[in-house]
Amino acid sequence: MNCGASRKRPLRGTHIGSGLIGPSLGAALLSACIPPLARAADPQPYKVTFKPSGDKALDHLIKATSSLETLRKKLKIGPFALIGRAKSDQAKFITVMESQGYDSGAAHLTIDGHSLSDPALPRLLRRAPATPPAAIVVTIDKGPLYHISSIATPGLTDPAATAALAIKPGDAAKAAPVIGAAAKLETKLRNSGYAFAKVAEPIAIADTRRHTLAIKYPVTMGERVAIGQITYTGMQHMSGRFIARHVKLRPGQPYSETILNQARDSLLGLGVFSSVSTHTATAPNPPGEVPVTILVHEQKLHAVSIGASYSTDLGIDADLSWMDRDLFGEAQNLTISLGATGLGGTGSTRNATYGKHNYVIKPGYDAKAVYRVPDFINRSQSIAATIEALKEYLPAYSRTAALGSAEVTWNFAKNWSFDYGAGFIFEKVDQENISRSYRLGQIPLTLRYDTANSLLNPTRGVKIALHVTPTVALGAGSSAFTIAELTGNTYINLEAPGRGVLAVRGLLGRIFGASQFQIPPDQRFYAGGTGTVRGFTYQTVGPLFFDGIPQGGTAIDAVETEFRQRIGAHFGIAPFVDAGQVSANGTPFTGTLRVGVGLGALYYTGIGPIRVDVGVPVNRPPGGASVAVYIGLGQAF
Repeated sequence: MNCGASRKRPLRGTHIGSGLIGPSLGAALLSACIPPLARAADPQPYKVTFKPSGDKALDHLIKATSSLETLRKKLKIGPFALIGRAKSDQAKFITVMESQGYDSGAAHLTIDGHSLSDPALPRLLRRAPATPPAAIVVTIDKGPLYHISSIATPGLTDPAATAALAIKPGDAAKAAPVIGAAAKLETKLRNSGYAFAKVAEPIAIADTRRHTLAIKYPVTMGERVAIGQITYTGMQHMSGRFIARHVKLRPGQPYSETILNQARDSLLGLGVFSSVSTHTATAPNPPGEVPVTILVHEQKLHAVSIGASYSTDLGIDADLSWMDRDLFGEAQNLTISLGATGLGGTGSTRNATYGKHNYVIKPGYDAKAVYRVPDFINRSQSIAATIEALKEYLPAYSRTAALGSAEVTWNFAKNWSFDYGAGFIFEKVDQENISRSYRLGQIPLTLRYDTANSLLNPTRGVKIALHVTPTVALGAGSSAFTIAELTGNTYINLEAPGRGVLAVRGLLGRIFGASQFQIPPDQRFYAGGTGTVRGFTYQTVGPLFFDGIPQGGTAIDAVETEFRQRIGAHFGIAPFVDAGQVSANGTPFTGTLRVGVGLGALYYTGIGPIRVDVGVPVNRPPGGASVAVYIGLGQAF
């Protein structure tokens, strides 16, 4: 049968129906001679190609805001809805170009070579197969870059405030700085005493011939005022007189929103309030002054907390604490805690001479009371007094001790603090079946710089701390020595904020003035385990006695590196590499370097991540543990 020839003459229904060709045979002929229509793929797979525009920053934003790209694998789509998604992207790309100063730009999208406005495109997509996927090409014609030609601020009576705009004629007319300048100018005026100043949204007039924007920021200045009557409300246990003394806010001061925000943050820093808000009157009263109301909400006076952590070498550490947030009405804080340590630890090693040695990891205790007082001598200082009794069994030694200290924290600048004080230790330490008693007097000094954005889950910032502790040991065979330790943490976002974080921690330490065995065992440096080199049994990185017991040393260096990758809303992983060494009587970088690698699994909660780390030693000594597991709340560092 020549179906191709038959297509030249139209088939007529009367012929089929007249009996010349029977109905069944006619249907068969139609089926044989008319090819089947191609069936559309639903959902319709596709690929997207972005042609470079010549502006790498613009290309990155175009791709990042493209639903075609971000939803390509996450949300499958039908052939007709694909055209709608592409048109939505086309409108978005225009907005992105305008935000970067390309006000005359155009975005061209094609699907399999057809423009989005081609009336044949829906029919073609209806017949398109799944393979190959539809080819979408994005071409950006950015056009000329617009620049700011002039800036006007009608109504502004303080010309010096225009510096707060942070833009000037000749700058690229990018949307973010142009729009954000209004808020910057308003903030500047309100910090200069104009409590009721308002800056309207900018008015931009484009010159398409010169490719420029003339921008106008209408300003309403209002009256320049001072802070008037200050009212504190919401207190239940707190002393209003203490709050007034604590904040840097006095009637008659020039009005400033920054000062009000500092007062709020200072009150929140006391740890007594769940929220603090400041409210100003809507008009001066009396003229030249604006009344201020500070509303506080106190947290519950008492709190009970429970904490626990686990590691395969040291077992479970658990603690129960009770806290009074405001003991005498001036934010004095008393915390009493009782901890149990070493529950189920299994540290062990093997030595060629002495065979396997099991560390004596027994249950111990840690009882502590801490009393903190804010505004000690002046507002920028606080003092904490601590008394503690503990008994602990560690791989290197066991000890029973009574400790006490008083330490002042001085916040002398933004992000900077200095701790100084005095302490004592009365203890009995057992190491290698030798028991000694020590009486130590210490003067701990710590300089800190901290810009980290969170305590339990930092994702950006830096922490640097220098600890110097002069120590006097009284008794036979003891001497004076000084412990110096420098630590530094940094957190770098490699993906969207908080989604992918490179975290690095470094440690350097040295003890001056005494040799290894002149220093009490608990005051020496040890490495291994969480905080230094994960994967190794706690304290076992460094010099060992012949039976495998850690000696401790006078110098230490260590670095911990990990990449924290969030997965979805609540989960994450953190591969890590740690390295460190301890020297018996040398300097940092002179011991035997040990390296541990591993992986952390994280579940993010409202208060911080629950974390499980599994570490493996790369170059473990003979008989050392082959794996270590750590469980706790919060990041490793």
